[in-house]
Amino acid sequence: MRYLKLILLSVVTFFTINIYAQKRVIIIGLDGFGSEGFNGSKHPNIDQLLAEGTYSLTTRPVMPSVTLPNWTSHLTGSGPEEHGVTGNDWKIDSHPLEPIDKDADGYYPSIFKILKEKIPGVKTGYYYNWADLINSINRKYLDEISFEDSDKYDSNYQKAFNFIVTNKANPTLVFLYTVHTDHAGHTYNWMSPEYIQAIEEADVAIGKLINNLKSENLFNDTHFLLITDHGGIEKKHGGVSMHEMQVPWGVAGPKIKKQGLAEFYNSNKNTALVVAQLFGIKRKHLPKSWTGVVPEGIFR
Repeated sequence: MRYLKLILLSVVTFFTINIYAQKRVIIIGLDGFGSEGFNGSKHPNIDQLLAEGTYSLTTRPVMPSVTLPNWTSHLTGSGPEEHGVTGNDWKIDSHPLEPIDKDADGYYPSIFKILKEKIPGVKTGYYYNWADLINSINRKYLDEISFEDSDKYDSNYQKAFNFIVTNKANPTLVFLYTVHTDHAGHTYNWMSPEYIQAIEEADVAIGKLINNLKSENLFNDTHFLLITDHGGIEKKHGGVSMHEMQVPWGVAGPKIKKQGLAEFYNSNKNTALVVAQLFGIKRKHLPKSWTGVVPEGIFR
């Protein structure tokens, strides 16, 4: 009987690991990529990816429409009124608004924390090129962190791909972010030729990543999210104009309906809940402090 139990346990463990091993999520983040920029630029690789899933061009950023509050919302399933990140100057030891929930280190619970607690063997990677972006995330839940300076991102895309290949037998979440699109808007104006060029250059990098994944047979069982924080107007953002407050948001992969452009109510604070569902984590197992929802009609 004892040996039978051991055999059954081994079988259950084997199938559990293999079920989890099929779950791989890549979050591609382009800072300052408003819906105007989406409509005004050419991005065939993004188009091809999102055509296989569902995307919106009317998703709303949280307020204020600035960088750190929105990326924190994406990754924590909540708004600034809950997570307390109200500006780009937020620091763990210097902020005016306390979060309504926090871990032992004082951070609002992120999707990385939830995955580490709920998914056996999960691997998490975080790749970025704006130094303050990671300030609101507890690094102890990240297996690989890579910062690339001077608005560069090619090295991070390669590192993220290498991380995925190394951990292809494990459930994996990769957050792959670049700020160069936002900086092009600040420097040259949103919708300037230089801003459009920045978007189109990012699309080339995304296409290369997709081709690399296909070459390793890692594309078909991967889910992708394309997200951003805000749009912009002239050389700025942070206000409530539709230029700033309307952004693309998309998801594609085996569990997602193939709808292409589909208008639905959505907010940046919903992203983490979608990621959790992709990994099979039910709402009752997520933090009660999270206020986001899973948009209706996107899952098969």
